[in-house]
Amino acid sequence: MSKRNSQAAKSAARERLRAEREREAKRAKVRRQIIVAASVVGVLAAAGGIGYAVVQANKPSYWESLTDAKVTAPANTTGTNGTTVVIGKDSAKKTLKLYEDPRCPVCASFEQAVGPTVEKDIDAGKFKLQFVGGTFLDGDQMKEGDIGANGEGSKNAMSALGAALNVSPEAFLAYKSALYSEKFHPLESEDKFKDDAYLIKVADSVPDLKGNTEFQNAVKKGTYDAWALAMSKTFDTNKDGVTGTPSLVMDGKILEKSDANQPWTVDEYTKAVDTALKG
Repeated sequence: MSKRNSQAAKSAARERLRAEREREAKRAKVRRQIIVAASVVGVLAAAGGIGYAVVQANKPSYWESLTDAKVTAPANTTGTNGTTVVIGKDSAKKTLKLYEDPRCPVCASFEQAVGPTVEKDIDAGKFKLQFVGGTFLDGDQMKEGDIGANGEGSKNAMSALGAALNVSPEAFLAYKSALYSEKFHPLESEDKFKDDAYLIKVADSVPDLKGNTEFQNAVKKGTYDAWALAMSKTFDTNKDGVTGTPSLVMDGKILEKSDANQPWTVDEYTKAVDTALKG
């Protein structure tokens, strides 16, 4: 091979090598661009996800959004936003205030043991009953980690009680009794009352509410949800000094049991009420 041909071959080889290096450099550049682009998209997606999570975390809950909502008060109520619920004969001279929370297990024990006697006394005209409902077991006044905290059942059940009250005072009392019954009242750690279907199931045990379309629609649509919050506020701002449930108050005085650590019995209830009626 002549020197000329040899030189030409070397030049051609160097050109091919240079061209190949340029192509490889271009491919490497494209790969880097793809990686950078993907990384940017990933970062943006992550940031977007975090941003969405932050927005959702700070977004008011459904119940919080009702704080300033217009209140639809049930029938058979009086007072501001219909939060005064008084049941009984006009001839009754005194009123017994009963403070309860729908999820309260002690309230359930009280209703199961003493509830029928309370209703007999109302029917007999012994006193009028004023119901004041609280929802603190949903977490309104509880610390994170407490049993029952961060629930919705008390508020939702209170709304359903409003729907029952809209039907009649008798339906309200019967439904309240059913909610607190051994058959239907859940454990404090269970938030069954947040489920509309469960509340309607309980209502089907009450003749005036069974298959009652108006009642069921009110529960499903949350017609009395804002009223439930207004009622709860009435509990929270009460002037009777009540901080727990169940509490019985007459003439501004909290009725006491002989042993504060024992549950209410019919005898203890009757003794306390009769003493208050004479006062």
